[in-house]
Amino acid sequence: MGVEEQDELEYECGLSTEAKAAAMTELREDENTREHALTQLREWIAKHPSIKSCRTDAVFLLRFLRTKKFSVPLAQEMLERYLTIRQLYPNWFQNLDVDDPAIEAILDGGYLVPMLERDQHGRQVILSCAGRFDPYKYTSAEMARVHSIVVEALLDDEENQVHGYTHINDESGLTMGHISAWSLTDIRNMSRCIQNSTPMRHKETHFINIPNCAMKLIEFVISLMNDKLKGRVLIHKDLRDLHRAIDPTILPKEYGGKVPLSEMIAMFKKKLQAKKHELKALDDMQIELSQKEIRNASGEGLGGISGSFRKLEVD
Repeated sequence: MGVEEQDELEYECGLSTEAKAAAMTELREDENTREHALTQLREWIAKHPSIKSCRTDAVFLLRFLRTKKFSVPLAQEMLERYLTIRQLYPNWFQNLDVDDPAIEAILDGGYLVPMLERDQHGRQVILSCAGRFDPYKYTSAEMARVHSIVVEALLDDEENQVHGYTHINDESGLTMGHISAWSLTDIRNMSRCIQNSTPMRHKETHFINIPNCAMKLIEFVISLMNDKLKGRVLIHKDLRDLHRAIDPTILPKEYGGKVPLSEMIAMFKKKLQAKKHELKALDDMQIELSQKEIRNASGEGLGGISGSFRKLEVD
């Protein structure tokens, strides 16, 4: 099925009763608003002079509408940027194949793992463990693609679209090898991609076990966030401190929970296998970029794309 044909499928809202109530309260979403916004977004895509191919099924478009609280103009801008960064940075955002040896090995190592249960706010929790990524064996681009495949596997979940995400970053084991793998320009560009171009409601970001050598880097990363996201960052001195904010029972056994990390990894990889073709098909989407836009982005980072990368508030 072509990416444009999927909108012909009948949409049935996949939200729980609780999530529907949250969507109404937080996002101003009801059936009429949703239907009207989807129609507007599809018409805009069909007429867009640069968008050559794009998914138009409801669940995909709702990623952007829900992130932007059903402001159609802001959803349009985010979708345009999402398509653009996938082509500007294919090493980060394309070829998301769970059977790629590097991606599979990094996932098996436990570097980035979604929790099986949601937190007390109904949010999807994603745990990253820096020490489980080998910066001497794998590149920063492979690290970015692991983040991309994990995120893309979660974005079509409608509960995630409404309730958002809680991120837990365990920085124990972070070394100068990790830090030197990323240039400052890449860190800036990736930060802009995450904030302005990825349709996720980032609700909380927790850091634990930050080594002294990495404190300046973490401070730099936080400095790149907008004020709203900065206010959602919490730094914990140890695991016990984290448990005051996050119910430990949903965490891996190694972090005070019940289910071993290896079991969580195995279950998530089954999910990735089930979505394998869907994830690879994302590369069929295409937006036409001018040579000027490509040159500007290469020379100045994302801010160089004329008009497309204005700083927007993240909802």
